[in-house]
Amino acid sequence: MSTLLEIVILAAGQGKRMYSDTPKVLHHLAGRPLLAHVLESARTLKPAAVHVVYGHGGERVREAFAQAGVNWARQAEQKGTGHAVAQATPAVSDQATVLVLYGDVPLIRSQTLQELLQAAGSGSLALLTAELEQPAGYGRIIRDKAGQVTRIVESKDATPEEAAVREVNTGFLAVPATRLKKWLAGLRNHNVQGEYYLTDIIAMAVAEGVPIATRSPRDISEILGVNSKQELAQLERVYQNQRAQQLMEQGVTLRDPARFDVRGELRCGRDVVIDVNVVFEGKVVLGDGVHIGPNNVIRDTTVGERTQILPNCVIEESAIGSECRIGPFTRLRPGAQIADRVHLGNFVEVKKSRVGSGSKINHLSYVGDTTVGQGVNIGAGTIVCNYDGANKHPTTIGDNAFIGSNTALVAPVNVGAGATIGAGSVITKDAPEGELTLTRVPQSTKPGWKRPVKKSKS
Repeated sequence: MSTLLEIVILAAGQGKRMYSDTPKVLHHLAGRPLLAHVLESARTLKPAAVHVVYGHGGERVREAFAQAGVNWARQAEQKGTGHAVAQATPAVSDQATVLVLYGDVPLIRSQTLQELLQAAGSGSLALLTAELEQPAGYGRIIRDKAGQVTRIVESKDATPEEAAVREVNTGFLAVPATRLKKWLAGLRNHNVQGEYYLTDIIAMAVAEGVPIATRSPRDISEILGVNSKQELAQLERVYQNQRAQQLMEQGVTLRDPARFDVRGELRCGRDVVIDVNVVFEGKVVLGDGVHIGPNNVIRDTTVGERTQILPNCVIEESAIGSECRIGPFTRLRPGAQIADRVHLGNFVEVKKSRVGSGSKINHLSYVGDTTVGQGVNIGAGTIVCNYDGANKHPTTIGDNAFIGSNTALVAPVNVGAGATIGAGSVITKDAPEGELTLTRVPQSTKPGWKRPVKKSKS
């Protein structure tokens, strides 16, 4: 086998059964487009080049993967898999081994592809085949009495005897580029669908005496493609179950592996516990002893050791320290940096702010564009008024300050270390260190005052 590997990914399918304006390969599995999963597997093989054949909605596909570093080949008309591969081969080196992948088959494992490439050594054509209980819709592998592959017959062209064969073609193959190019040039569309089948090159290889090797995947899910929303949902659960099993093997406790979603990368320390209906997106890191309660969404965030995330929180692009208690019903927006031993409670929202160690914001508060010192207590109903309608302004709260309930801090403003803000105050000027600042109107009572009463209509 040539040491030069080039990969062709077929991604031109329209996906009519998806009933969507979105190109099929851009539909998401585990938070990423289907094509992204295939490209990830392809790159692990360290190919000299990756060629993506695009067609339906092609410009959207190219835009979505503008930084992918691939060669693009356009299939203007859908004339079959052989025709699709032929659009990419002019850019393929004659010295290469070509590996054909599919942009809508996202769970193929790199180890399986490695085995397929090894089988293609010494100039062989290597096929990935599988035994299915219900092979309807798949091309059948036809072998001679000696067990050698002689051809592949497409499902729609199969005779009843051929249709009874359970060994099917998965579509994945590896072949020397020079042979592939010659065989593609000889394809004809004399079949029920009037298409140029890539599978017809098998009979050509047999006629030339080229050895045909076969390998099979360890798990059938590796070869399953997406042609409908139902199939997409089924593969989502397969993927999530695989991730759940991997995490549990590493020591993570999942209260219910069937109610758990990773849509990105999740790294966990020791003794991590994750309750039900938790969604992880982007890159998330959980330290040792972290407990994640039910119904949380956590995106692009690090969580320090022994921190508890109580139920129903939304946390994105944040950093949380150790031994914190977050939630329930807390929202951390991008830029929140939470130090150690912080308590953030019910309906607290923090945006682009630093909260110092040991500080508490336990109830019904909004803190934005703020630096909160250590040991600060922010009472219920406190609002940092950071936006004047045109610009955002900063607020600073010093160490050990106490902010009384129902306070509005109108930025830009500084609250000194050890300062106390009386409940119900609107603070528009800096509050000095160690002093009580409040802006209440003196309370008064008007004796004998009567509430107005509507006059009855007579």
